[in-house]
Parts: sequence; structure tokens; C-alpha cells
Amino acid sequence: MLLTEPVVLENAHVLLEPLSVDHAAGLAAATAGLEHAWYTSVPTPTTVAADIAQRLAWRDAGAMNPWAIRDLETGGVVGETTFCNIDQPNRHVEIGHTWISVEAQRTAVNTASKLLLLTHAFEECDAVAVEFRTHWHNRQSRAAIARLGAKQDGVLRNHRIGPDGSLRDTVVFSLLPHEWPAARRGLEERLARG
Repeated sequence: MLLTEPVVLENAHVLLEPLSVDHAAGLAAATAGLEHAWYTSVPTPTTVAADIAQRLAWRDAGAMNPWAIRDLETGGVVGETTFCNIDQPNRHVEIGHTWISVEAQRTAVNTASKLLLLTHAFEECDAVAVEFRTHWHNRQSRAAIARLGAKQDGVLRNHRIGPDGSLRDTVVFSLLPHEWPAARRGLEERLARG
């Protein structure tokens, strides 16, 4: 299966639905309380439509496969995630452009979503590497990526210029196929513990 192919992914906790304009209202509501997240890119209620349009344009260009995240416990749309920087000939992909509502943070949503995405990448799409990137100052995200079993590859210094003109150092992690079985078991055990 291609990394770019739209597909519904589901487990007992979340449903990852191919992103569409129909998700705009739910995503706008899910952004509440995330205004303080200066180290990551979260749309505002007024920019959700533009965010969806951009992700769909990247999808149409073959660079991204975007999903809306639905929490099956509440039934609500609680965020977005993607396969991005897709390099299909080399079977390399990044999981990124992810944000989750305040209410869904520290629940099973992120772990369950990552389990679905990684399973799909390694077991359905035969990926040879899955990459994660995050802001140097996003310690919560860095810790979560490390808990997945991903290894830190390095830091891209002054990698991006933020909307306010600040320079971003980007931390790059990756997970390889031989590391996936242990990572999968860790994710499954975390979900089983609740």
C-alpha cells in the first residue's frame, strides 16, 4: 500500500479519518485552550479552514496524508495528524503536523493514534524509516517521542523561522523496522494499562 493512500484507521480508542472540510467545525472547537502552544503549530478557530485547505493541497501534491482524530470515547474530533514529507520511492515518511485538544491530552488518544500510524507505516506500507520532528522547547513532545522507542537522530539548528521571527531548532527522531516490534509492544502495554 502507498503511504499517500487515504485510509480509515481504527482501534478501540480512536478513529483516524481522512481529513476533509467536513471536520472544520469539530476541529475549530478542539483548538480551545491551545493558544499558548507557541512551540507548535495549532490552527485557531478562524484559521482551521485554511489549515485544512493547506493539508489537502499537500495531499493532492503527494507530500502528505492527513487525518482527523476522533476520540471514540466522546465521539468528538479532537485533533489532526499526518504522514508528511512522504518519500514513497524510498519508503520513508514522517509522522507530524499533529495536534490534540487539551481535553484529549494525557488520555489514550495520542498513544492509540501513534500505534495506528506506525502499524500502518511499517506493516501495510513497508516503510524503512518513520521520522518524528519537534521543536527543541517542546519537551512534552520530545519525551513522548522517546517513549515510543524512537531514537534521536540530531538537531537541525535554526531550522525554521517562526511567525514571530524567532528561530526554531528542530529535534529529529526516527524509528526503524527492526525497532518496531518492541515499540509496538510498548504502545500496546501502555494502552492496556489505561
